[in-house]
Amino acid sequence: MKFGLLFSHQVPPISGGSWSTPYTEMLECLPYAEDLGFQSAFHATHHAQKDGLCPAPMVACAAAAAVTKTMRIGTAVLLLPLYAPLKLAEDIAVLDNVAEGRFIFGVAPGYVASEFEAHQIPRSERVGRFEEALDLITTAWREEHFEFNGKYYKVPETQLTPKPAQSPHPPIWYGVSATNSLKRAARRHAIQIMSPRHGPEELIQHFLPYEEEAKKIGWQIPERPIIRNVFLASTQKKAEEIAGPALEYLYTELYGAASAAGERVLKAADGSIITDKDSVSFETFKNRYIVGTPDFAIKQLSLYRDSVNPSEVVCWMHLPGISGANAKSSMELLAKEVMPEFK
Repeated sequence: MKFGLLFSHQVPPISGGSWSTPYTEMLECLPYAEDLGFQSAFHATHHAQKDGLCPAPMVACAAAAAVTKTMRIGTAVLLLPLYAPLKLAEDIAVLDNVAEGRFIFGVAPGYVASEFEAHQIPRSERVGRFEEALDLITTAWREEHFEFNGKYYKVPETQLTPKPAQSPHPPIWYGVSATNSLKRAARRHAIQIMSPRHGPEELIQHFLPYEEEAKKIGWQIPERPIIRNVFLASTQKKAEEIAGPALEYLYTELYGAASAAGERVLKAADGSIITDKDSVSFETFKNRYIVGTPDFAIKQLSLYRDSVNPSEVVCWMHLPGISGANAKSSMELLAKEVMPEFK
């Protein structure tokens, strides 16, 4: 089992922090994290958020690539319908060369209505634009000369250079949960990256249609990454005191708000759907965090290993409002006391 890190670069309004702090802390921690044995660094993204949740993950990825040597660098996940696909294909090709073939292209269709409104893209077109944009992008990467005539995007005969360092292109990871989207991911030979917003039972359910479709088309799934909210300290109490407010903020203001608005369902541990964001607390989703001591983390990760069999656990430790020093301490505990148990 491999381990990676996730960054969202959020600054909760009540924290009074600087917009630049999460980025400088990320750049400071990545070389050390690489030395500790973390094998990837991903960047979450949303748009039009009050807390600065990274709206430009490609820029963050380029910065991360510049301070690392071996880590895979990726988006988890970029909201593809909000981008001009040919320009994005060019940017990724350059980034993959800067990273010397270490980039992972994680994508999703998105779901937050205000993001589509801000970018003047009809939310009802998100899935169609998402799949068509991927067709255009992969065509541009594969073909020396190409043209594209789709429903949403049209490109006259042209060429894209440089090509990505990885051939035929960087791995594509899907961040989706709908059954049809999971099946499309398998048909595209894309890796499914499982969101932290889903509990363990939901992860198992989401893997099923993906695995069934892969088996149907004769494709062997090469990786099974999951994202989890992880924070470790010397005692359970200390870990919860530091990470609790951050997780309560995240699940209230992002996931809970979206579920209350009817944009994307969020289920509590008891299976009930969140319809009021203010009903969310740290305790509501405690079954899906890994927050506690190293011994607790080993027990929880062992359960995931046995039930979900992840190839990689991408750890969201740099949670909104948590200082870089506290995140660094958590990283050290995971690397030194937990990761050796899963080699």
